[in-house]
Amino acid sequence: MVPLNGNAYSNEKHDWFFKRSKDHQPATTESEFIELLKKYNGFFIGDTSEKNLYLTFDNGYENGYTKQVLDVLKEKKVPAAFFVTGHYLKDQPELVQRMVKEGHIVGNHSWHHPDLTTVSNDRLKEELQKVEEAYRKLTGRDDMMFLRPPRGVFSERTLALSEQEGYINVFWSLAYMDWMTDQQKGSDYAYRNIMKQVHPGAIMLLHTVSKDNAEALARVIDDLRKQGYTFKSLNTLVADENLLGANKIGQGNLQPLD
Repeated sequence: MVPLNGNAYSNEKHDWFFKRSKDHQPATTESEFIELLKKYNGFFIGDTSEKNLYLTFDNGYENGYTKQVLDVLKEKKVPAAFFVTGHYLKDQPELVQRMVKEGHIVGNHSWHHPDLTTVSNDRLKEELQKVEEAYRKLTGRDDMMFLRPPRGVFSERTLALSEQEGYINVFWSLAYMDWMTDQQKGSDYAYRNIMKQVHPGAIMLLHTVSKDNAEALARVIDDLRKQGYTFKSLNTLVADENLLGANKIGQGNLQPLD
């Protein structure tokens, strides 16, 4: 059992950083980050010897495009993970229920979206537990196991304490500046930014507030499949990595659309 003592761990603040893929070679990150993720069972990339992709979305608030995203995923039979805040759970219960019904993962993005390195141990636990409890009340499910730290900010302390709470921290190896709703540049821009960074094992971070992403998604999925890629669930990745026992993987009725 990891002691709930902030003094037991470094709380040096890190902003997630990754070196973007070039020529579709795997993205990389700082060796220090890799060691911390290994120590606390987090990850940012899958098996780079396999052409698998893991599609994830951050949902802090709704901007009218998540339904379109879900429609595309349903049509294409692609699984995804949606990391939601407390605001999103309260504001968009029907969309969250649809995510679960259609076989997607709903992950924890914290209740208030704070910098977790700046909050106390008790507040950190509360930020995660409130989301988990609201999700359980809404869906009747008890399978929330993935955490995406707000803004990708973390420390050894936040990794250790969230792991004790039963969470696997999920970072990413593909992303672009897509969350600026007043700076959308068209679906071709989104398509190019995604396609040029794709690599085997990529954990893809997109935001559903982006009109560009919603409009580009179907084309992205179709063209990546033509390139030999397969879209898989984070549950599959975790099972492959043996990060959790088989009794928790796939708990409940979730059936990833692999």
